[in-house]
Amino acid sequence: MKSTIVLYPAPAIGHLISMVELGKLILTFKPSLSIQIIITTAPYNSGDTAPYIATVTATIPSITFHHLPPTSIDSASLHHENLLFDLIRHSKPLVHQALVSISKNYTVHAFIIDFFCCETLTVSTQLKIPCFFFITSGASAMAFFFYLPTLHRNSQKSFKDQNTLLHIPGLPPVPSSDMPKPLLDRSDKAYDNFLACANDLCESTGIIVNTFESLEPRTIKAILDGLCVPEGRTPPIHCIGPLILTKEGKRNVRSESLTWLDSQPSRSVVFLCFGSLGSFTVEQLREIAVGLEKSGQRFLWVVRSPVSVANSGLPDPDLDSLLPDGFLDRTKEKGMVVKNWVEQVEVLSHDSVGGFVTHCGWNSVLEAVCAGVPMVAWPLYAEQRLNRVALVEEIKIALPMNESEDWFVSSDEVEKRVNELMNSERGESVRSRVVRMKNEAKAAMANGGSSQVALTKLTESWN
Repeated sequence: MKSTIVLYPAPAIGHLISMVELGKLILTFKPSLSIQIIITTAPYNSGDTAPYIATVTATIPSITFHHLPPTSIDSASLHHENLLFDLIRHSKPLVHQALVSISKNYTVHAFIIDFFCCETLTVSTQLKIPCFFFITSGASAMAFFFYLPTLHRNSQKSFKDQNTLLHIPGLPPVPSSDMPKPLLDRSDKAYDNFLACANDLCESTGIIVNTFESLEPRTIKAILDGLCVPEGRTPPIHCIGPLILTKEGKRNVRSESLTWLDSQPSRSVVFLCFGSLGSFTVEQLREIAVGLEKSGQRFLWVVRSPVSVANSGLPDPDLDSLLPDGFLDRTKEKGMVVKNWVEQVEVLSHDSVGGFVTHCGWNSVLEAVCAGVPMVAWPLYAEQRLNRVALVEEIKIALPMNESEDWFVSSDEVEKRVNELMNSERGESVRSRVVRMKNEAKAAMANGGSSQVALTKLTESWN
C-alpha cells in the first residue's frame, strides 16, 4: 500500500495554512508520501478557507482534503475556543471513521494534530497510529502550555486575580494578566479544556513546532531539559520552522497596494495589519488614524469592519464613516488604507516596508522575521500577549504597544511607537536584530541547518 501522513488542523485559516505548509515541507523530504488533511467546519467565522483549499487542491496533487460532515453543537460560551473544543469533541467519531477509511488504502505513518484537536489523541491510540502535535505558535507558547499544570498546582487563584509575575522556565517573567483570555478565569470551562490539552501534550509521540532553534534558544533548551514538565515526560521536540505561506503560481494582476509601495522610498512605510480575525471598535480605529496622521510616517493600513458592523453582514468597511472626517484626503500623499486583506508576505518582503504593527499572531511574526522587518507588538486575542512578552523581552525584535487597563490604545501611544520604530536608536536596535534573525532563519532551513536536520530525523522515524 502507498504511504501517507494525515493532518488535522483546527478550523481557522491561520492554523490551516500552517498545516498545509507543513504538508508541503514533508513532501519535499519524502515525495513518495501523500498528505491527507481532515477538515472540520467551524461554527463561527474563522476566515474563509475555501479559496485557499481550492488553490492547493489544484496545484499539489499529493495533498488531499477530507471534509467532515457539519456537526451541530450547542454552546453559550463567551469564548470561541470553547466552541472549537466542543466541535472537535463532537467530531471524534467522524475523525475515527475518516482514519479507518484512509487506512484501507494507505499505510498511515503518522497522525499530526493541532493543539486544539487534542481530544483526538485517543483516536490515534485506539488505531495504533503514532500521534504528533503540531504547535502553530512558537516555543514560548509551547513552554507555557507544558508548564500550565504546574502553575495550576501552585496556586488556587485564577490568573485574573493573581496580580503577579509568572516565572515560566525559559521565558522572561510574564504578567499573570497576559495569559490568554480564556485562561484568565479557572472556573471557566475553557480553562479546563486548555489544562486537559496541556496534559495531553506529554502523552504524544512527539511535538512539531513552527520555530527554529536560534530564534528561541533559551526557551527551547528549557523545554528539552525537562524544566517545563518537572513532574512528567517531555516528548521529543522537532523545531522545523519557519514555515510561512508560499504562493501557488503567479498572480496575473499586481495589487493596488503593491503598486503603491513601488512608488515609496526604501524602508519608509509602516505596515499595519491585524490578522484574519483582528477587529477594532470605531473609537479605536479613529484613535489609530489620528496617531498615524500625527506621526507623519508613511503607512499602509489594512482596516476591517468593527465586530458590530461585521456581524451585520456588510462585506466591506465603510472607510468614510469609520475614520475621522477628511483623514483619507489629508493623508493620501503618505498613506494608503486597504479594506480587509492584502497579500501580507509580499507586502512585508517589499523594499519600501520598514516596520510592521502586528497583532502578534505567530504566522505574521515569522513572516516579518523572514522579511527582516521590525515590529510593534499589539496583541488582540489567543496567546498573542504571551507572544508579545517573548518578542519584546526575550527575542528583542519588537517594541511594545502599551494599552490602558481596558486594552485601549491612545493616539499618542500609536504616534509614539510608530515614530520610535522608524526613527530612534531603540528602533534601529530592533531592526538590526530582526535582520540577524532573517539570516538565521535562512540558515536553519538550508542544507545542514537545524530545522532541516530536525525534519530529516522526523521523517526518517516514519520508515
